[in-house]
Amino acid sequence: MLQDIFAAIPLGIFLAFLLGPVFFVLLETAAIKGFRAALCFDFGVIIADIVFLSIAYFSTNKLLTSIKDDPALFIFGGAILATYGTITYVKEKKSLKKKEVVEVRKLKKSDVFGLMVKGFLLNFVNIGVLGFWLGLIIVFGPQLKMNPDRLLIFFSTVLITYFVIDLLKILLAKKLNHKLTPKRIYLFKKGISILIIVFGLILISRGLFPSELEQLENKMENIIPEKTE
Repeated sequence: MLQDIFAAIPLGIFLAFLLGPVFFVLLETAAIKGFRAALCFDFGVIIADIVFLSIAYFSTNKLLTSIKDDPALFIFGGAILATYGTITYVKEKKSLKKKEVVEVRKLKKSDVFGLMVKGFLLNFVNIGVLGFWLGLIIVFGPQLKMNPDRLLIFFSTVLITYFVIDLLKILLAKKLNHKLTPKRIYLFKKGISILIIVFGLILISRGLFPSELEQLENKMENIIPEKTE
């Protein structure tokens, strides 16, 4: 059991620092809305991960592989991310005209639910996350002999490690709150919105040009070893 736990911890750390829209929105939420808000958002993200893990575990590899490689899903997920980023960008541009008071207000029940839904959806529309969990099951499943108890311990450790690292990120980002002026908040949110749009466009391109991107990735893999020799 300890061997499975130690093997899962590095994966949890890697997942916590995997750059994506969730990573940046989590930091934004912590810096601007505070610890509790970021925590609620992160709970939604983890629930989406658990859903993906369940799909990956209970579905056959052939079916799941065909789903995760479906170009339509990449285009759909990318379009949602790009639209969300664009709406947020326009919304923040309008809000700059208003005077903002930089303070963390108490969360209402509706705010808690809304943040959890936001974290869930932002993670769930990224079909690459499904591919990530599927890859882990394909790689580590046989090593764990597909034993349900060992798989539960392994992936629970991955998620717990991921969550603990996220708590540290939230605490560090929260310290920025006292240094944020309305102008800095606007620039921060604007930057996050642009990053989300970029991630959305990347997903769309993976759906529209899968073979071209695969060839590019193969070329990059061939070039990198030559430079390191």
